[in-house]
Amino acid sequence: MTAAKHFATDISADGTDDILDFKIPDPEGELSDADFQQQIEVAWQVCDRFDLQTDIWRGRILRAVRDREKRGGGGSGFLNWLKDRDLSKSQAYALIDLANSADQMLQDGLLETRDVNQFSKRAFMETAQSSPEVQQIVSEAARRGEQITRREVRQLSDEWTAMSSDLIPETVREKAANNTIPTRYLAPLVKEMQKLPPAHQATLKTEVAASPDIDTLKQVTSEARYLSKYIAAASQVQALDPEVVNLEQALDEALRVGCLNSTADLVNQATQLEQAAAKLYTAWKRMNALAERVYVDSGESTPQLRSLLSALQPLCSERIEVRLGEIDSPAMRTIRLRVLPDSPDGA
Repeated sequence: MTAAKHFATDISADGTDDILDFKIPDPEGELSDADFQQQIEVAWQVCDRFDLQTDIWRGRILRAVRDREKRGGGGSGFLNWLKDRDLSKSQAYALIDLANSADQMLQDGLLETRDVNQFSKRAFMETAQSSPEVQQIVSEAARRGEQITRREVRQLSDEWTAMSSDLIPETVREKAANNTIPTRYLAPLVKEMQKLPPAHQATLKTEVAASPDIDTLKQVTSEARYLSKYIAAASQVQALDPEVVNLEQALDEALRVGCLNSTADLVNQATQLEQAAAKLYTAWKRMNALAERVYVDSGESTPQLRSLLSALQPLCSERIEVRLGEIDSPAMRTIRLRVLPDSPDGA
């Protein structure tokens, strides 16, 4: 990435001192609760902004170390560098992403060097993940000297979504514009509807347009969430042969009789069960291979090792047995699963 102007390290209120130093109010003092909380909040915001700048600089440092290692043709040096500083790879790349976002906004002219002082750490990260239009609006507020919090960024993002998304009917956008409907109800709806095919988007949009109120928005958001859940899961379930089951018609019927939520959960559970069965079979095969290896490598001189193999036998046979609950518990039960031999054609 091209080098960008650096953020200033000054985070003080008057811009004349770059040392993090302030007084915390005495909890036993004479301040009123309101004044105490106000001073504490100011101190916390200063720390938050200091945290943000520290993480941006750490991200730049990590990026430099990583790029230096890349130039040398290897990545192990970078991982060792992280290990020496008790940093995980995911933490390191999160900081690098933060630094990249900061430098990109500087290069794009969205921020000046000292504008970062107006952000809390979480607000800056929220801004970096927002659309360019929201970044522009937030940056303008920061340049005016306004303190930017995560709540304000989310509110601006919700407002932009409400006013710009084609998935929101015009009647609803008008109500959002005059504050009849809070914009916070629209962003989740758009997020879920974006996951759906155009036909389902059109159906839900019509439903919202017919009853443009908060209850309908909540209901349709829930429907969109379960629709996307159903569509994503149904394509992964091997038991659902498209030549036998018409998934689209089954979905329409679930919508018609009002059991979409249960149907989506049922299909999602089927996906998990098939995946669990595959993992179980793989683990069972691996366990049998390991048990045979241990049996061959051991002998009469290892009675406890043979006892261990004997105790594990119920998990290695074709009839797997697993006990649920304590032996002396009235709720105890034994689960038995049978693994059938593979068919000759591998089916």
